[in-house]
Amino acid sequence: MGEGDITPFQALMTSLAATIGTGNIAGVATALAIGGPGAIFWMWITAAVGGATKYGEAVLAIKYRQTNDKGEKSGGPMYYAWKGMEDKFGGNWKWLGGAFAVFGFIASFGIGNMVQSNSVAAAMDETIGLSPVISGAVIAVLTALVILGGIKSIGKVTEKIVPIMAIIYVLGSLFILFTNAGKVGMAFGLIFSNAFNANAVSGGLVGTVIRMGVARGVFSNEAGLGSAPIAHAASKNDNPVTQGIIASLGSFLDTIVVCSMTALVILVSGLLTFDANGMMTVADGLTGAALTSRAFGIAMPGFGSFIVSFGLMFFAFSTIIGWYYYGSKCAEFLFGLKAEMPYKWAWVILTYVGATIPLGFVWNISDAFNGLMAIPNLVALLALSGSIFKWTKEYEEKEKLSA
Repeated sequence: MGEGDITPFQALMTSLAATIGTGNIAGVATALAIGGPGAIFWMWITAAVGGATKYGEAVLAIKYRQTNDKGEKSGGPMYYAWKGMEDKFGGNWKWLGGAFAVFGFIASFGIGNMVQSNSVAAAMDETIGLSPVISGAVIAVLTALVILGGIKSIGKVTEKIVPIMAIIYVLGSLFILFTNAGKVGMAFGLIFSNAFNANAVSGGLVGTVIRMGVARGVFSNEAGLGSAPIAHAASKNDNPVTQGIIASLGSFLDTIVVCSMTALVILVSGLLTFDANGMMTVADGLTGAALTSRAFGIAMPGFGSFIVSFGLMFFAFSTIIGWYYYGSKCAEFLFGLKAEMPYKWAWVILTYVGATIPLGFVWNISDAFNGLMAIPNLVALLALSGSIFKWTKEYEEKEKLSA
């Protein structure tokens, strides 16, 4: 253990709390409905690349993190895009870190807050008939109780709820796959045979298959977005390389495990059918969470849809508290510690607002700013990749000598 605010495990769970969200349930189903089974192959490729990206991000996050006036660690792309670039190239690069912080600050209220609370409210309305006005208030109060305690409180909550919610969802999925074991091979066959074949997709464009897989993969595991290293920077770990290794597990757990479970359950459900030419039809035109819910409901009548609904609730709630930390650190970079309390209350209020209003415009804005976040992060990551390789090699040599 080294300097920091939370344990390395809590840092991983906080990043996973923010990462495992509606994308794992609704996003995967949308990728299948629009891009066909082949989109899942490209989602896996994105996860493989994302693992390497998250490794590099976490290495830089530990290397260039700062200590604020409260004695807490602050790090992430806003700091390595500033300090790291200045170390390598000289000059003043604070503007690049500032650009990331602006985009992250704005995006946090979309992808990390209002979109998620809206998903929770919709799931509770559908499952138990609870009004969004009431569920929104409950979500806002629970969010306030967690975030008012800061990163230590967030770490303690996420290290408990993230493993539990993921295990329940994965076990439910595995039960369905076990009871449909004869169809699992067919499901994998559809994924691989359609990866470079667009017959299943309306319009017949391979680009649609790849685009949907990559887009939903990035939305799910946040590869290259630069969000996860903000959590890893708070880890009680002074070794950048070991924290990078821990961070790289995030893409595997999020996409290879959780997203794959969703995809395979949908594929064995029979809701996707193929004609003689390989053209795919989705039952009742379903997409998003509704498609996933129907698939689970078919396999586990009377119970399966509840796994999806409650999984969606917990995944989305954990994303709200994880993304609060990301946004608060962007606000701290831009405005200093004086922004902490106003940001907290704005976060709680917008959590309620998001649950009670239509969010088409918010989705569009958050998608745009997600993409903008990636630009300064990837510029810094590529520019500093030589340093990442150097520190990794030095670590490997030390490990060989101590073996």
